[in-house]
Amino acid sequence: MKCIIQLIERFLLLFFLIFISNIQAKQPNIVVILTDDQGWGDLSLNGNTDLSTPNIDSLAHDGARFDRFFVCPVCSPTRAEFLTGRYHVRGGVYSTSTGGERLDLDEMTIADTFKSAGYATGAFGKWHNGMQYPYHPNGRGFDEFYGFCSGHWGDYFSPPLEHNGQIVKGDGFCIDDFTNRAMTFMESSIREGKPFFAYVPYNTPHSPMQVPDKWWNKFKDKEIKLHNRDPRRENLPHLRCALAMCENIDWNVGRILKKINDLGITNETIVVFFHDNGPNGVRWNGGMKGRKGSTDEGGVRSPLLIRWPGHVPKGKLIKPIASAMDLLPTLADCANIPVTSKKALDGRSLKPLLLQEKSPWKERTLINYWKGKISARTQRFRLDHQGKLFDLIKDPGQQNDVSKNKSIIAKQLLNEVTEWKGNVLSELVKDTRPFIIGHPDYLWTQIPARDGVAHGGIKRSGRAPNCSYFMNWKRTEDKITWNCEVGSTGTYEVSIHYALPKGDEGTVLELSHNQSKIIYTVSHPHEVQNRGDENDRVTRRESYVKDFKELKIGKIKLNKGKGELTLRAVKIPGNTSIEFRLMMLKRIQ
Repeated sequence: MKCIIQLIERFLLLFFLIFISNIQAKQPNIVVILTDDQGWGDLSLNGNTDLSTPNIDSLAHDGARFDRFFVCPVCSPTRAEFLTGRYHVRGGVYSTSTGGERLDLDEMTIADTFKSAGYATGAFGKWHNGMQYPYHPNGRGFDEFYGFCSGHWGDYFSPPLEHNGQIVKGDGFCIDDFTNRAMTFMESSIREGKPFFAYVPYNTPHSPMQVPDKWWNKFKDKEIKLHNRDPRRENLPHLRCALAMCENIDWNVGRILKKINDLGITNETIVVFFHDNGPNGVRWNGGMKGRKGSTDEGGVRSPLLIRWPGHVPKGKLIKPIASAMDLLPTLADCANIPVTSKKALDGRSLKPLLLQEKSPWKERTLINYWKGKISARTQRFRLDHQGKLFDLIKDPGQQNDVSKNKSIIAKQLLNEVTEWKGNVLSELVKDTRPFIIGHPDYLWTQIPARDGVAHGGIKRSGRAPNCSYFMNWKRTEDKITWNCEVGSTGTYEVSIHYALPKGDEGTVLELSHNQSKIIYTVSHPHEVQNRGDENDRVTRRESYVKDFKELKIGKIKLNKGKGELTLRAVKIPGNTSIEFRLMMLKRIQ
């Protein structure tokens, strides 16, 4: 009898494994790895002999490599275009901070598409398309989120992060940490019998320039052989650290590939790798013109590597130009699932180019836009934001303007830019969206200094708002405000993350929204110094950070509707009121 039961159990297990295998054969797992501020030239695959990226390179050797793949000049627009398959300006993204990075709520994302098809969906790393729910990743189709929602972070070693809206402490170097979380998600999804969509947006080599000793020690005194087209502008310590950070990325990509192999799902998993913009410093980039922030070739060209064993031929080089907007329709097409968005996509499926030896492919023009500068790219030419035309086949470095000799092409592209302004850019209107707090479908709301407006003498701790805090709060007339809309009437527990010098305790804070108000006296100082420089390899330009203390200041009844959220110091008995980093609201009723 015992033997019969064991045979039945084995049969059922085998049946289950076959069933799961068949599901995955129809619906491949997806892993999308996106790096931050890594240039096209920051891979040994593309000829950079100053570093080694064998794991990333293997994706090209074992799959397909796109020769000319284009993203946006900066972070949040590229993420928006990947998520929606549409130009970022259509979705309301126009900045990288203080609300301009948010993706309009009527846009459907790639995670919405895969979640609707029964996938487990997770994102691990830098989000940068909205913080407060439903702009938050958990409101955009991702079941699981671990990382940070801001544009950059001030410390990469065990920093404060968030897990599904709740503040947590990171575990070690953040890129390693994000990788660990992503691998755990993959493993748990397979164990539960669900295909997964794992989005891994790393936040390096974006500054601050921090990397573990293992990689820095290799590069800190390294002789650099390949240089930028204007080597006089290079910052060698910054350059060396960027390359060290890229090798750390490669090591983590290798860990993901090994996990996929260990799970036995290599042939059922599509792995995608690309960057969000050009390099964040002056360094070798294949001789191209432009870097991060530029609409020239070097500012928007990224590698695109796609591995899908048994489907995509090994070592395939794909010549037609492609865009981050193409990834949503491509991956949905490969998984044989419908795109949930009801809006027309600007991207197109690259599946025919990936899987077929020969396929008809209509040429097109891709537009790059940032801060009023527009360039247009065809298969051969780029029209820059000044109206100069470059033949990128004969002149890949954009040295020679051929607009006079190729006047018909130049005129045609100028007309396409004009049409794009009228039909696409015109969708970007003045931003009047409030920050949403207390959404009925979410427990937590983060209200950071980044999104606030300082009045009076209050100052930011750094030029870039993303990871800054407010300081120099010395007068009761001064205040911090947020243009908000309460999503649902209820009672919320409020906590602030603050610092306060000894001797300045007793400052009295008032938090108000329309007719609601709470008052709290900060009785205990929390005096801490700026930090972050202990991990910096290069002097940073962004704000330093502090070990701010969380302090519960009470419960507030908020009524649904729009209004200004205001934080005041109604009494300052010492020299200064608090330094403010973050407010958290937790719905309790």
